[in-house]
Order: sequence, then structure tokens, then C-alpha cells
Amino acid sequence: MKLAVPKEIAAGEARVALVPSELSRLGGVEVLVERGAGEAALYPDSDYEAAGATLVDGAAALYGAADLVTKVQPPMPAEVAMMREGCSLLSFLAPGTHLDVVESLVKAKVTSYSFELVPRTSRAQPMDALSSQASVAGYKAVLVAANRLTKFFPLLMTAAGTVPPARCLVMGAGVAGLQAIATARRLGAVVSAYDVRAAAKEEVKSLGATFLELSLESQEGEGGYAAAQSEEFLARQQEMIAAHVAASDVVITTAAVPGRRAPVLVTKAMVEAMRAGSVIVDLAAATGGNCELTSGDQEILYNGVHVIGAPELAASLPTHASSLFARNVSSFVSLLVKDGKLAPDFSDEIVDKSLVTVAGTVHHGPTRAALEANK
Repeated sequence: MKLAVPKEIAAGEARVALVPSELSRLGGVEVLVERGAGEAALYPDSDYEAAGATLVDGAAALYGAADLVTKVQPPMPAEVAMMREGCSLLSFLAPGTHLDVVESLVKAKVTSYSFELVPRTSRAQPMDALSSQASVAGYKAVLVAANRLTKFFPLLMTAAGTVPPARCLVMGAGVAGLQAIATARRLGAVVSAYDVRAAAKEEVKSLGATFLELSLESQEGEGGYAAAQSEEFLARQQEMIAAHVAASDVVITTAAVPGRRAPVLVTKAMVEAMRAGSVIVDLAAATGGNCELTSGDQEILYNGVHVIGAPELAASLPTHASSLFARNVSSFVSLLVKDGKLAPDFSDEIVDKSLVTVAGTVHHGPTRAALEANK
């Protein structure tokens, strides 16, 4: 069985799906790597060769020989066109927002698995690429904010006077949010956090941050994710949290609902109430943003406040992000390969729930419904 690792072609993407150290965990699998695939993440071709991989010149030759392709970013339709019929694909797919890619996978009769759909269960934790990359993004979000902020993060007591610590508010206490909390605390900020899930309170407090308790009902969804909130709930939430946003020097937003647009937590009016020089880093920018003013991956200055859309921060730390992602890949591949052959068990919960397309059909129900609605 031949596993192919292409070079990522999405703008700004420096990660690679598999790193040399993970090849030893893929017993019986022949690994093909496109030349230069790992260079941006500081994994040279020579390291792949030393680990036993075969280097291939050009994407067309690579895809044409592959039984299974693994990528970080969703493939472009042009990449799918290079895959042979019956090939399998494992990557982030965001199928609900990349319907053109799903259609091309169906047409090419490619079996595809999406890391976004891996269930949140104990057994699936080694394959949870959303969490591994969110952890990287949460860490980097704080560094981005600290670099933009014109103040110190920590309390400083000097002969010239006392400098108060920065106040940081983290909205959404999932994996990215918790990592952001921990990083901001290490830098010395006074950190508070809010999440619609009541279960997040103890995790926030364990990191030394203050959990904002609003008089709102918990919004716990499936698999530990937040549930989609009603317009009424969001309006009450915005009203109650406005004062906390205004008092913050840094706001980091991470709230997401799988398969849905990110909820708007920070309105334009809230930004107008913040002090000039304050910073908002929006990790939910890829799905519309938690801040009303977020504009994709752009940074804007509004009323003196920096609003930074940061949809792919994990790609800015490609060495470690790739290493973590590669472990997710090798763990998932172990479910698909038996005795060196591609033999997925579709009755396995992880395989079944992660499956998007198979044999020219759409397996994932919500994606199938979205395609039908889009016709």
C-alpha cells in the first residue's frame, strides 16, 4: 500500500502532513513524499529518505501512484483530478464549506476522511487533529496579541513606578482557549475567560484564570462542543459580556460550533467601547469570526482597536504543528491499513463518522444535505 504526502499548495500553508519520525509507525506501508514537501516546516528531503520514504518529483506522479493521500489542507479540485479512481484521502476537508471539493471527490470516486469529523471520544484522541492544531493556534494567538499590544503583559514594579498587568479575556474555553489562557498567564497577564459550557469552569480555574459566570443557561453540545445558540441567547450574552470586553486590553476569541457559522460574540459597539490600542485576535475567522468586524485573515484598525483575523495560526509554527498532525495521521492510518493493505473497517465508529465520500457517493449526512440544498 502506497501512502502519498504531497506538498501543500494553499497560500501561507507551511505544514506537512507527515514528518520523518512518524514513518517508523507505519509498518508495511510504502511512503511516497513529493520533493520539498517538508522544507517549509524544516523537514528536508534527506530526512525523509533516511527514514525510508521514496521521493517523487511532481504532484501528478505522486497522486497517480497513491493508494492513500494525506494532506493538511483540503485539496483543490485540480489536485483531486490527479487522484486515481478508488484512491483514499485523509485531511482536513471542512466538507460543509468546501462543497466544490466534495463534488470533485464524488466525481473522481475518491474515498475521503475528514479530520474535522473525528468523534470526541477517548479512543479517538490520538486522531484528533482539530485539538492538536487548536492547541498550537491558542498559544500563538497570545504571542500575536502581545506583539501588537503597546503595553507589558506582566505586572512590573520598578524604580520608575509600577506598571499594571494587561487584562486578557479569552472567549471560548476549548482546546485553543485553554492553551491561550495558559500562555497569557505565563506572560503575566490577568486572565478571565468565558464559555457557554458550564463544564469549562473548572478547567479555566485550574489554569489560574477567572471564569466569568453570566446568568445564562449552559449550551453544551455533542462531543464536548458548544451547541448552536439562538439569536435571543446571543443577544443576552452580548449584553452581559460587553463590560468585560470593554475592560480588556486583549480579547482572544475561539468559539466555534461544528458545521455552523461561528457565533458573533464581540459586536461593533463592543469594539467601540474598548480602549485605543487594545487587541482582538479572532481564531474563528475561518467560519465567519466571533467579532462582527473580523474580515478573513486580515488585520484592521477600527477606532484604535486592532482586530486580527487568524484562521490558520497553526501554520505559523509549522515544525511542531506538523509533528503533532503527523501523529494524528499515523494513528488514523492504523485504522485503515491491515497487514500492509488498505482495508478500512467501515463499522468502526471513528472511520464511519469521519467518512465523507465513498464509491462515488456522499456518506456524511449533513454534507449530503448541504449539497442537495445547494442545487
